Amino acid sequence: MSFAKDFSKAMSQAGPSQFQEVIRQELEYSMKVELDKILATAPSNELEHTKNDLEGFKKLFHRFLQEKGPSVDWGKIQRPPEDSCTVNFQGNSGLTCLKQTQTSEKDLIQPYEKIKARGLPDNIASVLNKLVVVKLNGGLGTSMGCKGPKSLIGVRNENTFLDLTVQQIEHLNKTYNTDVPLVLMNSFNTDEDTKKILQKYSHSRVKIYTFNQSRYPRINKETLLPIAKDVSYSGENTECWYPPGHGDIYASFYNSGLLDNLIAEGKEYIFVSNIDNLGATVDLYILNHLMNPPNGKRCEFVMEVTNKTRADVKGGTLTQYENKLRLVEIAQVPKAHVDEFKSVSKFKIFNTNNLWIALSAIKRLQEKNAIDMEIIVNPKTLDGGLNVIQLETAVGAAIKSFENSLGINVPRSRFLPVKTTSDLLLVMSNLYSLNAGSLTMSEKREFPTVPLVKLGSSFTKVQDYLRRFESIPDMLELDHLTVSGDVTFGKNVSLKGTVIIIANHGDRIDIPAGAVLENKIVSGNLRILDH
Repeated sequence: MSFAKDFSKAMSQAGPSQFQEVIRQELEYSMKVELDKILATAPSNELEHTKNDLEGFKKLFHRFLQEKGPSVDWGKIQRPPEDSCTVNFQGNSGLTCLKQTQTSEKDLIQPYEKIKARGLPDNIASVLNKLVVVKLNGGLGTSMGCKGPKSLIGVRNENTFLDLTVQQIEHLNKTYNTDVPLVLMNSFNTDEDTKKILQKYSHSRVKIYTFNQSRYPRINKETLLPIAKDVSYSGENTECWYPPGHGDIYASFYNSGLLDNLIAEGKEYIFVSNIDNLGATVDLYILNHLMNPPNGKRCEFVMEVTNKTRADVKGGTLTQYENKLRLVEIAQVPKAHVDEFKSVSKFKIFNTNNLWIALSAIKRLQEKNAIDMEIIVNPKTLDGGLNVIQLETAVGAAIKSFENSLGINVPRSRFLPVKTTSDLLLVMSNLYSLNAGSLTMSEKREFPTVPLVKLGSSFTKVQDYLRRFESIPDMLELDHLTVSGDVTFGKNVSLKGTVIIIANHGDRIDIPAGAVLENKIVSGNLRILDH
């Protein structure tokens, strides 16, 4: 039976009503019946794990039915108080403090330069030994035309995202004689392939642990009931299940038992980031600020934010809401205020998803069922045309549940995500140098910002992208690159200023080896034939 349309109509009416409650109860009962049927198909060795997953989904579904309209009252949103330190980007040094006044404890966002100015203690090794690095590793490389985990895509000198992560932590452990472990939060999509590849790191100086985020059932948009009929997720059932966003880290980390084990080993903080963010390396200054706070009161949650550009206007922003820090995503904003939310002048920062969280706080809040995260309703259309929805949460949204939370405005260099082949071109180029797994912008680059690169659909898949470059162009003096259509690049090409290359349909452009393009528009048909 379908209640979705009646429920939607009821929810749109102002105020609570008996009708709304009846529809809710019917939906919850129908969902429980369907989930019980699915659970009954679980083999005995998967029963407990499947039960935990479905219980977690049931709670999320219950909250989904309870919520009405945007989850924030726009009138209560304020820009959070910031330290009055003006920041200015200067080369690779990051931020330079131009003006500083006395900071109060109510300054909810601190400039990175102030954190860095405190220096490092002599016993930095003891501080590092309290840290665990957690990488969100649930994503597939499908958006870039690759099969399997995204973390296994080669990004620099044949090194994958995972290779670079392991190299970074191994360098820390060797340099400071420490034992910082790496934890990967996999999904059911990435777990098997990731575990196979981990064998190659068996002799590295990094302990690597994994746990799986939950597996939730997709629900039919019309009926609001699961499309899965059993627990299997292969064959026809592949599209029936989904990993419910990185906000699931708190429950799945706790349920895995790994959280308790790490606390027992004396670990105190996790540094969480997306595995495809190559700028998200362990920062000793931020770690020291957490472990040795100037006012003696430790933060339970730190979110790294950075200054918005026009490319970031849809990113979640950190606000002050009812005297606490709160992450606001564009999906939560009432339609009438979306343009205001996107304003670079009003909301100047956005969330990098680099987070530092106290392990003891996660345990306390998880046991009290007190972690509150807004629900993200993610609509999808499956290959057969069926419209479904996924209920998800975001890890940063939990910031309001933690005590003494803080935002730190970090240099843009700590946000270097690789979501597309346009991003891949930047990190593979001579704009960056690679050292111990970390990418650093070249000192030869006169500007601290990266060029704006837009590669067309012919470059979307990694395999096609690599075939179109005989070698990666020199981009040290590039400001903007747009490429569209059937275009290839020869060896040792140099791009400077603004370069636009457009091959119209049916045309092909071959940029010859050694070509220097500076402030050029190339269009039409250009082929260099071998002779």
